[in-house]
Amino acid sequence: MSNTDKVFAGSIPKLYDEYLVPMIFAVYADDIARRVAARSPSVLLEIAAGTGAVTRAVAAALPRGVRYVATDLNEPMLAVAAQRQADDDRISWRQADGSALPFDDAAFDVVCCQFGAMFFPDRVKAYGEVKRVLNGNGTFVFNVWDRIEDNVLTHEATVALEKLFPDDPPRFMARTPHGYHDKAVIRTDLERAGFRDISIETRAEISRAPSPEHVAIALCQGTPLRSEIEARDASKLQAATDIVAETIRTRHGSGPIEGKIQAIVIEARR
Repeated sequence: MSNTDKVFAGSIPKLYDEYLVPMIFAVYADDIARRVAARSPSVLLEIAAGTGAVTRAVAAALPRGVRYVATDLNEPMLAVAAQRQADDDRISWRQADGSALPFDDAAFDVVCCQFGAMFFPDRVKAYGEVKRVLNGNGTFVFNVWDRIEDNVLTHEATVALEKLFPDDPPRFMARTPHGYHDKAVIRTDLERAGFRDISIETRAEISRAPSPEHVAIALCQGTPLRSEIEARDASKLQAATDIVAETIRTRHGSGPIEGKIQAIVIEARR
């Protein structure tokens, strides 16, 4: 993982929330919310909350009286999340590293994390931190993206960028968001951290966007892929966005876009 892979700053958080969240994150946020609500937690921790897609979905699914702590490594992402969330005294926002959680042992009934585990430098250590802050009957609910080939629009965008940068194509999407999908590895990492009751399932959904341009802006400008493009040639960000939009247009048409997305959803008990 590159040093820039987990940096969501500048204009990225706003574009991420406006373009990427409705395109690929919202449907999985609803799934996480259903799973969390089924556990009826009194005290809940969210790691890698980003701009709050899961926070909003979970908050809508839980009753009054719960305590909900939402964290992220990147304060600019939390700032967008807090701004987007309606006033809710159940929720507190806190900058935190998932590998060194600033909370007491056995403090939470449930810990949830949407598409964040791929960014942990040491996943066993991070999972150990999750286990530490869960109470005796606590559950860790999280998801990760499946391989990039099963996520059509992202895969097409990644291939398209090879044309613009043939000698050194940006591989952020394949390397990090879609780089942790081996179920056996995930299970082993959780077991090494001390989790024993582990369920893992594949969940396919449909990604939707209003236009090819929406897809291109979401991926090229609303993720750390932007930093990777600009590191090669800052003047080519728009050209990169345009070549992705044209690729999506050629394959899917100029109107509303649909494409398969696929994730792996995990529930692990302490």
